[in-house]
Amino acid sequence: MGPHGRSDWRDDHDYGPNDSDRSYRDKRLTREAFGLFWGNPAAIFGEGEGVTTMFQWADVDFFLLDDRWWRMPNDRRTGDRTLLGHVQREWLVDALAASKAPFKIVVLGGQGLNPVQRWETFATYPAEREWLLARIAEEGVRGVFFVSGDIHHTELTKLERPGTYPLHDLSVSALTAGVTRVRADDGNTLRVPGTTVEEHNFATLDFSGPRTDRRMVVTVWNADGEKKWERVVKASELR
Repeated sequence: MGPHGRSDWRDDHDYGPNDSDRSYRDKRLTREAFGLFWGNPAAIFGEGEGVTTMFQWADVDFFLLDDRWWRMPNDRRTGDRTLLGHVQREWLVDALAASKAPFKIVVLGGQGLNPVQRWETFATYPAEREWLLARIAEEGVRGVFFVSGDIHHTELTKLERPGTYPLHDLSVSALTAGVTRVRADDGNTLRVPGTTVEEHNFATLDFSGPRTDRRMVVTVWNADGEKKWERVVKASELR
């Protein structure tokens, strides 16, 4: 992902306890520590908010989301059930609509497209997830590609959308943490066959080609630097 981003940008273990949310008492302290520790572009919402930001690598735009700062507690029963929060999700749609990049990489801590409402997928916030997917479609945003982490194995999820291009979510983990096996009943019916990696691994994204015909090569490597799989995604396929 270049020098600035991580596959899971902002997630619970660099924010607070496991599955942390907006109620976490010390979130402003961890936000300060995050800003001091990570050599990333400044957060766009200022000192008192989350670490959402974006950067450009050549002609590719990366949008790094904070899925903790505005996240509703899991056990909260009333109110607007949100992962991203109103301010962050509106900014994301604005930024995607304004971007002229052939690839728009949206980085989220947990999986964005896995349809299973389990653990920390975006699917556990169904109304907000559907709102975001609808805005991407209605605004005619081209080139969107999700990158996520958290699940302790790697897989590529592909969501077909009638009348427009499919969305992908490259979930990459883990490089150093414990590895989990994919359960037979895990339910991700959108997983691309042959993309599951159940060992320590990482991914690289390489961009090449003329401005009018850009392509992205997604390569997953194990911890020993051995190639596990590779996919080529053309910008023309995301229009």
